Order: sequence, then structure tokens, then C-alpha cells
Amino acid sequence: MRLTVTSPLATIVNSAAAIHVRAEEPAGAFGVLPGHAEFLTALEISVLTWRDPTGKEHHIAVRGGILSVSAGDIMVATPEAVAGDELHRLEADILTRFRQRLEEERAARTESQRLHLAAIRRIMRLLRPESRHAAPPG
Repeated sequence: MRLTVTSPLATIVNSAAAIHVRAEEPAGAFGVLPGHAEFLTALEISVLTWRDPTGKEHHIAVRGGILSVSAGDIMVATPEAVAGDELHRLEADILTRFRQRLEEERAARTESQRLHLAAIRRIMRLLRPESRHAAPPG
């Protein structure tokens, strides 16, 4: 099977000889072997592992993304990925950094939405006509 992992800036993995791929989606971990049915899923922040024909395992930390299996090819599109053969380092350092960055982005998005709604409320108050029951001046 051909395994390709890409980010917006680069192709991180381009292996023509993956005999097994393990990845994680929101429902849990799954494996892909030769002859797997066509498949499309969203990935979690996780470590994707594949084995080459010699039996050696390779790892890549992915910051979520999409995995597709089509005609024996496995393609992964992810916002960010870090390849490395030290599984413990990827799990401890890189995944922690990816999760922290995701939380920071969520917090920034929430704050942006809060400011947007506050601005809309302020504009609505300024545009609201005076109450009809207000006492006339004088």
C-alpha cells in the first residue's frame, strides 16, 4: 500500500511499501491492511503508525486531519505532522503540544465570538428606537 501524509506546507511521508497502518478516529483506533475497503474518516490528534515490509514500525504525530483509503492507497491530510521513530517522545511531547495549541485556538475563537456578539448587541442598542412610553421632554 502507498501511504502519503501531507500538511499544507509539505509532504511528510511518502511510502510505497506500508503493509499495515494504525490510526485513531473519534470512535477509537483502527487498522488498515492491504485489500481494505474504501474508507474516509476524521482523525484525532494522535500518533499514526505504519509497518514496512521488513516489519519495522514508523510513527508520525498528526494534529487531526482526514484519512482516506482508496484503491490501495492511504492518504492523510493534516494541519500539522511530526515524523519520528521515538514513539514515547511523539506521545509525550508532540501530542501534548498539539493539544495545547488546539485549546489555545479554541479559547481565541471563543473570545473572538464573544467580542463579535458584544459589538452586535451594542449596535442594536444604539439603533433601537426610543421607547414609545418615555415621558416627553420638558
